[in-house]
Amino acid sequence: MIDALSAFLAHLYAMPHFWGLVTIPIVAAVVTWAHVWLAMKMVFYPLEFVGVLKPWLGWQGIVPRKAGKMAGIVVDNTLAKLGSLSEIFREMEPERIAQHVSEGLIDRIEEMVDEIMHDKNRVFWENLPISFKRRVYARVRRQIPQAMEGLVIDLGENIEDLIDLRGMVIRQMESDRAFVVRVFLDVGDREVAFVVTSSFWIGLTLGFVQMFLWYFYPSNWGLPIYGAVLGYATNWIALAMVFRPLNPIKIGPWRLQGLFLKRQPEIAEKFAELAAQEMVSLKHLVNEMLTGTYSDRTRALIRRHVSPLLEGGVVRTAIQLAVGPTGYASLKRTIVEKAALLSLQPLSNAQFNRDRGKVISSIFSTRMKAMSAKEFQDLLRPAFQEDEWIVIVMGGVMGFVAGWLQLVLGFTH
Repeated sequence: MIDALSAFLAHLYAMPHFWGLVTIPIVAAVVTWAHVWLAMKMVFYPLEFVGVLKPWLGWQGIVPRKAGKMAGIVVDNTLAKLGSLSEIFREMEPERIAQHVSEGLIDRIEEMVDEIMHDKNRVFWENLPISFKRRVYARVRRQIPQAMEGLVIDLGENIEDLIDLRGMVIRQMESDRAFVVRVFLDVGDREVAFVVTSSFWIGLTLGFVQMFLWYFYPSNWGLPIYGAVLGYATNWIALAMVFRPLNPIKIGPWRLQGLFLKRQPEIAEKFAELAAQEMVSLKHLVNEMLTGTYSDRTRALIRRHVSPLLEGGVVRTAIQLAVGPTGYASLKRTIVEKAALLSLQPLSNAQFNRDRGKVISSIFSTRMKAMSAKEFQDLLRPAFQEDEWIVIVMGGVMGFVAGWLQLVLGFTH
């Protein structure tokens, strides 16, 4: 046996293209690593189209190019299944939201009233006795907590009619493609790193297969053809490893399952945190209520709850003296707009948003962990699945070019 192996190795070494032959696996490993690395980059970058004659000559990462579609899938396949808007808002503890808004408005009540009255009749307001102004401030300050509590409860009960969740998330992701990429990379960073690293060893293994094929069936075009098949196969394997097999398969001591699916509990926690803090945070929900598709409905609710602040005897008298009966209705509209703007500011507080987001993140995480493998796979894959063929074909093209160069440099002299 040893003699036969020694004779075979001596025969190989005597071949005119010995070094070209034995370097096939090494070249295959390096080239495979390179085009899988490039394939992963092409999934996410560049954020904007680079090239000419968009979309024909150039490239834009699959994920940023399909940001809007992916946002729709995230809402339809994930957020919509994790909880309704009314449920999300209830879990954020509306009474605490109302208290937070009230405290923010009360701290600025004198500034708000002064600013509004200055806009309408500066001279009159500045010449009012300070004791009279204090009565106005005091009445508005007393009524704000009750008004804000009623408003927040009303918003929560009608939130499904005030927010277009799908449109909100789509607009957010289309306007910030870097955020979309970050979602994918933060959630699937380990999978991407593993695929790139393992591609070297996949390429090396298939390179030995390529070497033996060429040894037994030498042909001038064999190397480019083998390289194309190898490149195509390795990119397909690399992408498939993330999501396949769908359910665990036990082979001896090994348990095989798609990398993304194997880490479902960990990924669920990360995705839930991102969704709660940066997709459906309290700040985003309130901003959508005030500026989104159905903002007119929100302002009508605000008007209903803020108007009583202006109906008390001393307040109404002061306002009508300042602007006259005809200006009273106009002033109420102004105050509603001002109240809407000011109510958003306390809810922009980063710490308050984080605290509310933790509640939602916990709910999302628990429900995502309970998803089936098929449902969990549908979190991310469907959005770019239709363009996977581009990355796979690119591997075949690069493999063909590498095989042709190897043929020219290693087997033609």
